[in-house]
Amino acid sequence: MVTSQYSEGKAPVGTIHIVDPSPLNWLFVLFNTMEEAVGTDREGRIVPALATSTKWVNEKTLELKLREGVLFHNNEPFTAEHVIKAFNEIKPWIAPHPPGTWVNLPEETSLEKVDEFTVQFHFPKPEGLALGKLRAHHYATFQFWDKLGFGYRKLGTAEGHW
Repeated sequence: MVTSQYSEGKAPVGTIHIVDPSPLNWLFVLFNTMEEAVGTDREGRIVPALATSTKWVNEKTLELKLREGVLFHNNEPFTAEHVIKAFNEIKPWIAPHPPGTWVNLPEETSLEKVDEFTVQFHFPKPEGLALGKLRAHHYATFQFWDKLGFGYRKLGTAEGHW
């Protein structure tokens, strides 16, 4: 009979190392270790994921209420700080997303923490594609950003290696 740590009520321990020579490796890692504020349903409509709701405060300010009680795979609790960390890590990239620069938020965009589970994106002008663009903003653990960061901790940039 095989028992697991989970069946004994223990917290997970250890590190999983992923080895995959595929040039799409980053995509598989991303989809299995990260989540976005919003996703899409089968009809392509934007639906909440790590955000429980989105609201336009005015024509240039988008507020996200974040899901409480979410734990990353390493038991790190998800908070507004994770959204801020991802925003600050990705913002300097010229082309942060392989699908193209159309998913970049405007350069002058800023992000404000309202409380532990609320953030506001402030755009320089009305940004009608903001919710769709947030579909491509991935939230990860602090450990990910500090040790790996889509390869730029090792390579100096995340751009161009795909």
